[in-house]
Amino acid sequence: MAENNLIQKLLAEGLGTAMLVFIGVGSVPATRMVGGSAPFTMAELGMISLAFATAVIAAVYTIGHISGCQINPAITLALAATGKMPWREVPGYIATQVAGACAGAAAIIGVLGHKAVDVGLGIAAYQPGVGAGQAFTAEAVGTFLLALVVFGAIDRRAPGGFAGLAIGLAVFAIIIPVAPATGASINPARTLGPMLVGQVADAGVHWGQLPVYLGAEICGAVLAGVVYTFALHRGTAARSAETVEPAHAEEAMA
Repeated sequence: MAENNLIQKLLAEGLGTAMLVFIGVGSVPATRMVGGSAPFTMAELGMISLAFATAVIAAVYTIGHISGCQINPAITLALAATGKMPWREVPGYIATQVAGACAGAAAIIGVLGHKAVDVGLGIAAYQPGVGAGQAFTAEAVGTFLLALVVFGAIDRRAPGGFAGLAIGLAVFAIIIPVAPATGASINPARTLGPMLVGQVADAGVHWGQLPVYLGAEICGAVLAGVVYTFALHRGTAARSAETVEPAHAEEAMA
């Protein structure tokens, strides 16, 4: 089978992240517009979680064989930090992931109109009463769990063909306990893209919270990669054999 070139991989990452943001993040203003209530009820939170999960599952099976469907800069950095993808591809992956997130957020406004901006555009922000320390913990724990599932699901010893389902269901489950604290971004592109578009569209953006989100998400993902690779994996030789190209690393995020 012919190897996908870097341009194809980057295009796939951009499209996959755009799909994740449009469906997942877009479900937040859509829910508020239809239900008219905030904060969310558990039923509404469940539907938002399901939207993110289905977007991830669809993306993995659509572009996983092209780029690996990382669609999450924190996962990209974790894979590079553990030797599972070359560092030279990281800048391009992250740039296209953020660009895709911006495109997805812009598409939300295009489909739902400016009312989506009026109800927040799904921009990640601390919930009332949540401070920076609690927010960092929530995002770090959530991203750690997501990345741990990703590393386990792409392990060649794992059952084949189920990575997308496993990761999507992990996203669904993680959002439930984390969203009441931070909105459960667990993805730097999902955090930054809607913020950038929201700034242009005059939505409320808490830029001071951005370093907490990015720091927590990156730390959580990289820590999970290190834990899985060097603590849960069996032996240095096995780790070397498990090194995969991004096109075979069927992983994603929210």
